Amino acid sequence: MKIDDLNWAILKLLQENARYSHAEIGRKVGLSSPAVAERIKKLEDVGVIDGYTAEVNHIQAGYQLKAFITLRAFMGKLKPFLEQVKQFKEVLNCYRITGNENLVMEVVFYDQFHLEEFIDKLITYGEVRTSIVLSNVISNKPIGKNR
Repeated sequence: MKIDDLNWAILKLLQENARYSHAEIGRKVGLSSPAVAERIKKLEDVGVIDGYTAEVNHIQAGYQLKAFITLRAFMGKLKPFLEQVKQFKEVLNCYRITGNENLVMEVVFYDQFHLEEFIDKLITYGEVRTSIVLSNVISNKPIGKNR
C-alpha cells in the first residue's frame, strides 16, 4: 500500500493520541469523518496500523527503576532464554540484536533489590550488562513523513 501525505498525517495524529475521533482527525487533515474512517480501516487491514495501546506510567505503577539490560547467552542457553523471557513481568521489550550481545531488554523494577534479584535469574543464561535509565529524552516519537 502506498502511504500518501494524508495517510502520514493521520498516522502521526494517531501516534500522538490514538483516542482522537475520526471527526477530530478529519478537521486536522481536511477530510470528512467517513473518509478518515475508511483510510484508517485500510491502514489496519494491510497491517500498517498494528494495534492500539495504553501508555502506562511505570513510576506511578510502583516501578521506580528502568534499565536496559543486554545478555550475551552462554552456549546452548539462547533458545531456553527466549522462552523464559516471555514469563518475566518486568520485561517491557526484548530485542535480538547483532554485535557482541544476543539480546537487549527494556526492564522496570520496584527498587535496586528487585533489579538484583532479576540479574541473579539472568546470569544462569549468560553474561549480563545493565544500564540504569536516568531520564527519557524522546518518548514515543511518531514515525512518518515530515516528522
